[in-house]
Amino acid sequence: MVKLSRIIYVCSKCDAQFPRWLGQCPECGSWGTVEKQMASEHSQGTKIEAAAGKIVEFEKVQGNDIERLKTGIEEFDQVLGGGIVPGSLVLLGGEPGIGKSTLVLQITEKNSFPILYVSGEESAEQIKMRLDRLNLKVKELKFLGETNIEIICATLEQCKPQIAIIDSIQTMFFSGLPSEAGSVNQVRACTVKLLGVAKKNKISIFIVGHVTKEGFVAGPKTLEHLVDCVIYLEGERYHQLRLLRTIKNRFGSTNEVGVFEMKEDGLKEIKNPSHVFLQQREGNAPGSVVTAVMQGNRPFLIEVQALVSKTAYGYPQRRSAGFDFNRLQLLIAVLTKICGLNLSNLDVLINIVGGIKIEEPACDLAVCLAIASAYKNQVIDSGLVAFGEVGLDGGVRNVSQTERRLKEISKLGFKKAIIPKNGVKNKQGLEIIEIKNLKECLKLFF
Repeated sequence: MVKLSRIIYVCSKCDAQFPRWLGQCPECGSWGTVEKQMASEHSQGTKIEAAAGKIVEFEKVQGNDIERLKTGIEEFDQVLGGGIVPGSLVLLGGEPGIGKSTLVLQITEKNSFPILYVSGEESAEQIKMRLDRLNLKVKELKFLGETNIEIICATLEQCKPQIAIIDSIQTMFFSGLPSEAGSVNQVRACTVKLLGVAKKNKISIFIVGHVTKEGFVAGPKTLEHLVDCVIYLEGERYHQLRLLRTIKNRFGSTNEVGVFEMKEDGLKEIKNPSHVFLQQREGNAPGSVVTAVMQGNRPFLIEVQALVSKTAYGYPQRRSAGFDFNRLQLLIAVLTKICGLNLSNLDVLINIVGGIKIEEPACDLAVCLAIASAYKNQVIDSGLVAFGEVGLDGGVRNVSQTERRLKEISKLGFKKAIIPKNGVKNKQGLEIIEIKNLKECLKLFF
């Protein structure tokens, strides 16, 4: 087959291609990363000489029940879809220092089957120090300090553990590529090698990958299409709460969320997250409202706090922690235009208690009530929960899974719920107040 070669220039960090050499990559902004490579193109009109593949009819395929491996950590198993599937390749991503290595080490204590821990960042002595600090007693854990992916794959095929942990993928390299470890090409090549070993030998492999706060590079975002399951450990480093969220799962639902609390001896499962968010709440303060939000398939009750004060600057400040800033600007405009609250010369601050980040619009109604409560300096009933999406016309719109939210509200002892008008049938023993618009809602309290 005839091949035509041409010269291209490729960035070793983001894999962008250019027709000429550049000192700085315009895609990722890195300096000195553009290198010359030879690219081959097949000439058109050549004959395909490969043999035809074997076709399988799905009507004749029999499905087999897969016996999943239990990690002993229920929240972790739930996120994976019920446990670890043998031969699966799982990517565990998250910012540096968020607790990824701690979580995978805790898995090693809960199980008695063979586990191989491969680290390119720490020595066996350093891993042992971490195990002692976390008070973890492991029996079947073996360690390999190596960064060459070919040696790692050969070791996996020889010892055949049931679970292998690669910490982290950014430190691994394939000798067949000229680029440095951590580059896009290296990370991709190493993952493909591990994928082949996992499927061939039925070894479940966990890949640990770092992500910066901007979500950049050389790791998880490059690998998501290669692996079977992608889970992210999220949270603020200076808050105790951690969320384990599924982004991709070939063997289960992507709507599962695991909740953990970071303590001195590692991550602890939280069976009742709503209780943790509300345990220190003071219900007699203006600007405090509880809302029900969905994280995956799980309803959480969280406290929304607002503070409204006269601005000391020429331009009023708007600040939010855990809530989308652009969404806050929209809601302030609705409160000013539709509901008549004069917020033009006032600072408005919003805080979602617990360090959790809210993305769904069901929190809109609670945010508006909290701002109005702080503006009027009046306390809203501490036994009340509000949720609903607020539109630009001031209307309060329905949200998904209303009955699941109401069930969680009733379970935690709240008596009232303000919801959009949708004719809900199962009220869970609550006093339900259905509203059509935001102006009608504010008249009930102020």
